[in-house]
Amino acid sequence: QWYQRRVRGTWQPFNPETVRLMISMFDRDGNGTINFQEFGELWKYINDWQNTFRYYDRDNSGSIDQAELQTAITSFGYNLSPRFYSTLMRKFDRAGNKTITFDDFIQCCVLIQTLSVAFQRKDTSRSGRITITYEEFMDLVFSTKV
Repeated sequence: QWYQRRVRGTWQPFNPETVRLMISMFDRDGNGTINFQEFGELWKYINDWQNTFRYYDRDNSGSIDQAELQTAITSFGYNLSPRFYSTLMRKFDRAGNKTITFDDFIQCCVLIQTLSVAFQRKDTSRSGRITITYEEFMDLVFSTKV
């Protein structure tokens, strides 16, 4: 728990879902744990995200507001509507104060990237549109490792 609080940069623990997501990303053998080498890779990954978070936290508040989130995600190459950014804020603003914390920022960005890759596998014409059945959609979402 100390580790969770320290890496986040506050004395609040990481969101358990973010911890699960990051452990699963670095758990190469799929046993639900990470070894020392995997931990080192995870530590670097968290530090890289922390630097990214600090860069986009323009007001140094320790959290990301909707404008900062939009700037960050747009700079990552995603072209999304203001309505979608509102959706992201509702999903990842766990405290209800119109901001996203560091760990939820990681979760948000990783989820966008992972789902985008899954979408791109279906978007063979690279048009930004796909036609799939409901079951294909459900399969796409549930088979995506997030």
